[in-house]
Amino acid sequence: MTEPVAQARSRPRLAEAFVPVGSVALLVGMLALVLASAGNTLGYDFHCYEGAAQALRDGRPIYDVAFSVNVGTCPGTYTYPPTFAVVLVPWLSLGGAAAGLWCLAMAACFMIGVALLPVRRDVRWLIVIVAALDWPLLYAVKLGQVEPLLFLGFAAAWRWMDRAAVVGGVTAIGTLVKVQPALLGVWAIATGRFRAAAVAAAATLALAAAATIVTGLGAWATYADLLRDLGGQLTTPHNFAPGAVAHMAGASEALATAIQLASAALAVAALLVAWRYASPELSLQVTIVASQLISSPLRDHYAVLLLLPTAWLVGRGRTWAVVFPLAGWIALFAGDAWLPAASVSVTFFACLAVLLWEAALERRGARATAAAA
Repeated sequence: MTEPVAQARSRPRLAEAFVPVGSVALLVGMLALVLASAGNTLGYDFHCYEGAAQALRDGRPIYDVAFSVNVGTCPGTYTYPPTFAVVLVPWLSLGGAAAGLWCLAMAACFMIGVALLPVRRDVRWLIVIVAALDWPLLYAVKLGQVEPLLFLGFAAAWRWMDRAAVVGGVTAIGTLVKVQPALLGVWAIATGRFRAAAVAAAATLALAAAATIVTGLGAWATYADLLRDLGGQLTTPHNFAPGAVAHMAGASEALATAIQLASAALAVAALLVAWRYASPELSLQVTIVASQLISSPLRDHYAVLLLLPTAWLVGRGRTWAVVFPLAGWIALFAGDAWLPAASVSVTFFACLAVLLWEAALERRGARATAAAA
């Protein structure tokens, strides 16, 4: 082989290697920059989880029954299922390094989730690049939030959506970390995946029962009360749900509550339409987005999950869909201004609307194919 031919063949290989290496290097560099500059905010939310695990180990209640559901006072506030606190007890053995290692673990969860996405390789690398420029992801990793872990779970459910054990297991684990992934079990029933739903129910009950041996039944009752009170709070700091934004804009509490209920009803309606008319893969994307809109509060770092429908849309040639995760920067400048704060819920609903439009296109295509046949 002549030298010019060998050089010509090596250039495409170098170009092919540059995209994956460059995208990962960009994401790692951005995460390193954010974590290095985090200061006292490193693992801010993790300290809430850590406090609950510490209380459990010390024999104290993991929930503050006198707490006013002012989640912005974290650390010291725990608003997750009792099971999550039980799982985190061994993490206490890491001592002062626990928060930093947890943040790194969340970053690793996201990267594994991207690797599992059932899309073309070039789409995966594009998602990594977008993630490096995605404030919700950077913010979630810095805080030690669980969204990257949920991203991994949803990605696994998407990749192996026809495997009952995977979907059921992911649903159970996700539900016992944060309640919203329970909607995956309903999606499984709606799409005829009854074995997956059965696995999810059995695994959830088994894991919850095992945790109850440690926490006691009272922890679950307190958690149920906490969820009810938390959903009705429209003045909770850093809440970008439609009702909270309306209240921030000057709406009365009654009007803001009505707006929040209407928002949740709209998300449920979108779910019912998708489960009835969309393909299972597309209805899964709708389920992921709607799971964050049904309940309040809605945080800006929840938009990490928008990278999943973005990957699905980009895989269908809708490259412009990268605007959904990138819009997460707007809320960074919200402060007390309601208009930037509204960008979070607007972005979620815009993504939901695009997914429903894709469902309509799918249905039209299926009708055309049937007519031609």
